[in-house]
Amino acid sequence: MTRVAAIDCGTNSIRLLVADADPRTGELTELDRRMTIVRLGQGVDRTGRLAPEALERTFAACRAYAEVVKEHGAERLRFVATSASRDAENRDDFVRGVLDILGVEPEVITGDQEAEFSFTGATKELTGRTDLHRPFLVVDIGGGSTEFVVGDDHVRAARSVDVGCVRMTERHLVRDGVVTDPPTEDRIAAMRADIEAALDHAEETVPLREAHTLVGLAGSVTTVSAIAQDLPAYDSGAIHHSRVSRDRVREITEWLLRSTHAERAAVPSLHPGRVDVIGAGALVLLSIMERTGAEEVVVSEHDILDGIAWSVA
Repeated sequence: MTRVAAIDCGTNSIRLLVADADPRTGELTELDRRMTIVRLGQGVDRTGRLAPEALERTFAACRAYAEVVKEHGAERLRFVATSASRDAENRDDFVRGVLDILGVEPEVITGDQEAEFSFTGATKELTGRTDLHRPFLVVDIGGGSTEFVVGDDHVRAARSVDVGCVRMTERHLVRDGVVTDPPTEDRIAAMRADIEAALDHAEETVPLREAHTLVGLAGSVTTVSAIAQDLPAYDSGAIHHSRVSRDRVREITEWLLRSTHAERAAVPSLHPGRVDVIGAGALVLLSIMERTGAEEVVVSEHDILDGIAWSVA
C-alpha cells in the first residue's frame, strides 16, 4: 500500500483525493475526497490572464488542502493543473504560489495527458463488467475544456477541445458582466454552434460513434444525474455509476436553459458554484449524446483525480 494525494485544479474547481493505493490488486481506498469551487478560470477566455481574486481563492483552497495532506500522512503528492492555467499568460504566478504552499510544482498538463488520466480514473474499476460493452467513450466536461477518449483497456484515441461550462457561459451567456437569465434563443443557438464545431474537431481524431458505452465525468454530468434522480442533496453513492437516458438529459437541459437563477439555486443537489454554468455544461453533454447516438450516459464520480492518484502510486 502507498498513501498518495492527488490534486486536480481545473477552470471551475480544485479537488483533492487522499487514498491508499495497492497496485497489485488495482484497489484505491479513498480516505478523503473534497472539492472547492474557486473559478480559477474567471475571465481567462476574455483577458488571457488569471485574475488576482481567482488566484487568491485558489491559494486559500491550497492552504486548506495542505493541512489535510499533512493530517493523513500522504507519502506522495501530485498536483495537476488543466485548462485555465494552460491558457493564462501569467501562469508563472500560479505555479509559484502553489509551490510555496504545498511544496510541489503544479504540472500544467496537456489536453492529451488530461484525457489519459480521465480514462484511467473512470474505467479502471469497470474492468470485468459484463453489462457495459466496449469500447468506452469517456467524456470529461470541465470548466474550460472537454476531453474525449475512446479505448478498451487502454486509450486508443484522445482529443481535448476548448469547450466547457465556464468558457461557454462566459462566451455566450454573459452580458455586461452578468449571466443572461434565462438566455435568449439566439445565444443558445450560438453556444450550440460552438459546441458542434468542437465536436467536429474532436471527430477528426477520436471515433466518437464507434464507442458502445458513454461514460460521463465531472460536475456538469454528476449534477445532471443528481437532478434526474431528484435527490434531496448531492449524494455521491447514488450518483456513481447511475445511468441517465438521452431523453432525460434533453428534458433537464431544456429546463436549465429556460430557468432563472433563483429557480436553479432552489435545486437542493445543485452546488451554488454551478448555478450559473450548469446550463452550458448540460448542453455540452446533450450535444455529445445526440452526436454519438448514445441512448444513455453512465455517470462516474471517479475521474481525472483517481487517474492522477494511480499515476503517483
